[in-house]
Amino acid sequence: MAEIFSIVNQKGGVGKTTTCINLSAALAKAKRRVLLIDLDPQSNATKGCGTQLTDGSLTINDLLLKRCSFDDVVLNLVDFNFDILPATPQLTEAEVLLLSSDDKEFTLKKVLTEIAPGYDYLIIDCPPSLNILTVNALTGSTGIIIPVQCEFFALQGLSELVSTIDTIKQSSNEKIEIKGIIRTMFDSRNNLSNDVSEQLVKFFKDKLFKTKIPRNITLAESPSHGMPVIFYEPNSKGALSYLSLAGELIKLEN
Repeated sequence: MAEIFSIVNQKGGVGKTTTCINLSAALAKAKRRVLLIDLDPQSNATKGCGTQLTDGSLTINDLLLKRCSFDDVVLNLVDFNFDILPATPQLTEAEVLLLSSDDKEFTLKKVLTEIAPGYDYLIIDCPPSLNILTVNALTGSTGIIIPVQCEFFALQGLSELVSTIDTIKQSSNEKIEIKGIIRTMFDSRNNLSNDVSEQLVKFFKDKLFKTKIPRNITLAESPSHGMPVIFYEPNSKGALSYLSLAGELIKLEN
């Protein structure tokens, strides 16, 4: 059975899209069938994979609004060995129109139910806010991965997100669970990073991935080259850390 993971944090700039791109590539490297779903109108996951779209290209916006089929939209990233449902800023159209539709929070879930059997993992890059697109992602997911930057407001933001997830669990997806929390942009030389990490261990030990994603220049550079870090600089600390994270997820497979 496919795992459908929403990578979500209501705070921006925590490494959410970086995690989506590089976790997808690392899982594909491990011979898993992966679909990356760009559900953020900023479309950074699409750009970060080097996906070239033209004005007439179909995107996930068209799929959500039932203008086309999945096969019309999905792109195979041959060089990276995973698929992507691309996005553009036009995704804001679906964000607006879904609000007035019936069963608005279940639109993505209906799509995922049909396509999930073709994959081992579906990774959803969510917007950095709790809007209807994020609610759709959480409603359609089997689990949630939360990237957390080890900084001053991290724990407050995390507690708010956990509360949001509980609300979704009660209203539209009783089976959803936090699969894990991943520490991102971690700098072991920074006292604050270490202090926040210790707090995360204290309060979320059972949900905390052992892998820490370091603050690493190659992770910052690779999106501008349109490729995951394991292809841009395969021996870098950033690449090795995402391969480690993928290994942790694979160990959780039933």
